[in-house]
Amino acid sequence: MTDDKDDVLSTPGHLISLAARSFARLSEARLKPLGFTPGHLPVLVALRDGHADTQRDLARFAKIEQPPMAQMLNRMERDGLIDREPDPKDGRSQKISLTPMALERMPIAIDALMNGNREAMDGLSEMEAEQFEGLVLRVIENLDRMTQLS
Repeated sequence: MTDDKDDVLSTPGHLISLAARSFARLSEARLKPLGFTPGHLPVLVALRDGHADTQRDLARFAKIEQPPMAQMLNRMERDGLIDREPDPKDGRSQKISLTPMALERMPIAIDALMNGNREAMDGLSEMEAEQFEGLVLRVIENLDRMTQLS
C-alpha cells in the first residue's frame, strides 16, 4: 500500500500534464480541419497582433528554440499560412506575415478553442474559473523562475 505523500499520480505536475495533453488533443481535433495545429497559435497571434515578425522574435514570443520554430515556419509557409519576404533593414533576416487565408480562418479557430475551454471548465463558477486561471499562472511563474535559476 502506498503512502499518500508518495502518490506521484496525484501531484500537481502530473495532473497538469494530464490536463495539458487533454487540452492538446481537443485543440488538435478542432484546429486540424482549419489547417492549424495548437503549436501554430502563438505564431498566429504574434503575427496578427504585431508582437513579432521575424523567426527570432517569434521563437522568443512562443518560448521555443530557433530550430523547431524554423521547422514550424517552413510547414506553415508550405501550407499557405504565412508569407516571407527579405527584411529591407537586414538582408540576413526575413519578415513574416499571415496570408489572407490564415487571417480568414483565425477567428473560426479562436472561437472553436474558446468554446473548448469553456466546455472544459463546465461546472466551475465564473469565480472558480478565474481563481483556477490565476493559480495556474502563479505556478507557471514559479516554474519559470525555478528553471531560470538553473
